[in-house]
Amino acid sequence: MIMEGKLQLDGRDFKFDLNEPLSIGIPLKNGKNNPNCFYASPPKFMPYESGDFVGSIKSGSPVNFFNVFFNPHGNGTHTECSGHVFDNGLVMAGLLKRRFFSAYLVSVEVNDGQPINAGILAGVPQGIESLVVRTVPNGIDKIARVYSGKSPVYCEPELMAAVAGRGIQHFLIDLPSVDPESDGGKLLAHKAFWNYDGIDRTRSTITELIYVPEEVFDGAYALEMQFMNIELDAAPSDPILYRLEEK
Repeated sequence: MIMEGKLQLDGRDFKFDLNEPLSIGIPLKNGKNNPNCFYASPPKFMPYESGDFVGSIKSGSPVNFFNVFFNPHGNGTHTECSGHVFDNGLVMAGLLKRRFFSAYLVSVEVNDGQPINAGILAGVPQGIESLVVRTVPNGIDKIARVYSGKSPVYCEPELMAAVAGRGIQHFLIDLPSVDPESDGGKLLAHKAFWNYDGIDRTRSTITELIYVPEEVFDGAYALEMQFMNIELDAAPSDPILYRLEEK
């Protein structure tokens, strides 16, 4: 079955094949084989137990029936709304009116101790709705890297303000946070993105801890925002990119 999407970018018409998704989300796994940030406990997948019932086929149950314990911010790919840093009542459930957006993927070399600055926007076209940032080196170890206590790279507030100033609604990056691991609770980069010059950006999101495989090249894409429909400031997510073909 042919399933085709359409997108207009910079006055040009593009199409994309919905049968060829490029996932940039890290699957949530049981135990320690996940990214770890902010000293969060590893996810736990545990069969529900009640009386003689144990919700595991391996334990003789007719079905698997598991409880899952995890922290969206600390255990893997997640998408945040402004309710993460502001007491505004916003949650991920019902946040977006649509789920497909234009996107641009840019790779940037990073060095420990040096934040990412607004220079990465130099080649990003105007009118892009979403920016996806892949840091280099881009080792596959990112899917289970321990960031806790390592002071990982982060974004300058000026970068996030510039992103907001360009009208970019969704910012996605393969780091644990756009802010430093420990900044005394300032969260300046988050706040610069969501509280830009009094403009209403309540439908904007930040997605952290993505992983963009090497075979996905820099450039323009369609982006599908997939995340759990949960009444929380952040939700586990699986953003999807689609390659564009000019019509």
